[in-house]
Amino acid sequence: MPRPATAPRRSRWRKPGSRSGPPTCSASPWPRKPRSCSATTRRHAPTTRTSWTSTRKNRARGWSSTVPAKEATPTSCPCSAGRRPNTWPAGARDPMITSPLALATLIAGCTALAFWLDYRFPALGKLGASMMAIIFGAILSNTGLVPVSSPVYDAVLGPVTSVSIAWLLLSVDLRDLARAGWRMTGAFGIAVLGTVLGAFTAAMLYGGRFGDDTWRIAGALTGTYSGGSVNFVAVGREVGLTGTLFAGLNAADAVVTALWLGATIMLPIWLGRFYAPVPAPAPPAVSPFAGGGPAAGIDGRGPASPTLDADDSSEAERHRQHPYFTREGLSALAIGNLVAAGLILVFASEWLGEAVPQVPSIVWLTLLALALGHSPLFRDARGAMQLGSVGLHFFFVLIGILSRASEIAAVGVDVFFFTVIVVAVHGVVVFGAGKLLRLDIGTVAVASQAAVGGPSSALAVAISRDWRHLVLPGVVVGLFGYAVGNFLGLGVAALLR
Repeated sequence: MPRPATAPRRSRWRKPGSRSGPPTCSASPWPRKPRSCSATTRRHAPTTRTSWTSTRKNRARGWSSTVPAKEATPTSCPCSAGRRPNTWPAGARDPMITSPLALATLIAGCTALAFWLDYRFPALGKLGASMMAIIFGAILSNTGLVPVSSPVYDAVLGPVTSVSIAWLLLSVDLRDLARAGWRMTGAFGIAVLGTVLGAFTAAMLYGGRFGDDTWRIAGALTGTYSGGSVNFVAVGREVGLTGTLFAGLNAADAVVTALWLGATIMLPIWLGRFYAPVPAPAPPAVSPFAGGGPAAGIDGRGPASPTLDADDSSEAERHRQHPYFTREGLSALAIGNLVAAGLILVFASEWLGEAVPQVPSIVWLTLLALALGHSPLFRDARGAMQLGSVGLHFFFVLIGILSRASEIAAVGVDVFFFTVIVVAVHGVVVFGAGKLLRLDIGTVAVASQAAVGGPSSALAVAISRDWRHLVLPGVVVGLFGYAVGNFLGLGVAALLR
């Protein structure tokens, strides 16, 4: 029997939202075939993804290169069930470089480029190799060249950084404090006290802005402005600074340290008449990083290097005295001993940290490294500072990779003023106490820069003002800051927590 002409023709397509027929995808503007929709073949389950980290300790600290997946929420489109979620930022394409070997090559290349630019161009040297390494890493990440997670990142965040800290601590010789003299040692102690007071002051003023991160920031800044970058990294990892906050804080630290370097060079000119005169220089001494001579430190620890000549103030001479660019005479046996000692120290500190959880593993690492460095079993630490510096700059490149420009800019202003307050209070305390104690302006300026910028910055101030007799004492107390910076940083963080 023929169908009536008025009956509608049956179509195999259905408009979205129709009440009859098989369900269709309401999120798509185009009609779909009923059989192609996942609603007819799957349950409407939320999309989930399980994130992972390489180590339990990195997970507890928040130092994981893996970006955690967003919490699963019921999807409005049942057709998307079972699809792999996109963890790369919206609008970004897939990374171009994913091979672990290629990523390791990039990190090493960025580190070498940062050191070369620091050595070759004095203007970029003021920025510092560490800040340039972070910038290079941020460029790689924000342009989409590298992924946001990789096993290479986990290796750098974990054992590579820990071994680098151990090597840098092995290079510290506390017996050289006797050569610094009581005036420089006392001035450095006042400078460190000023840093601690500055951290407490900034924490009180900015406690409401940063919330639970206030004590973390204060601890990390106390560590770096008592010792150096090694303490900044060690304390930051232990207290659980996030990658973005770490990068923003390091950027603020680089700017403020550069400003304070200029201040410690110019303040003696402006304020020198209010202080005791700088003592007459002693005979020229060998660089504290040099070896083979009586001024090379106890037991001649350090490589051979020419003496500091008062008439030679060229950039080549300054580079030759810089710890990053000093040439070391090492044998395969010495390198093997350093590698073995670093790995043993890291393993022992991690084991003790788990056995005695009340004491952080970084404290055990500091104590064990200082004890081994001063024991008869390990008398020669040549090359430890250089190896540790390279490994530490691998970490700086990775911090840049794990950072987003927009996130750094969002925290940059407040972090910058937090850092300014710490250094400003430090300066008031050290220069004020130096005046009351009748210390000369040269000793005060070099001690302050040894605390804020580290031994290399103290060396730069002493050479720029032609205080050659303050080079060795300034660098010695700067190296001593490496030994105490971790304890002070963690102590301040614990008190503010």
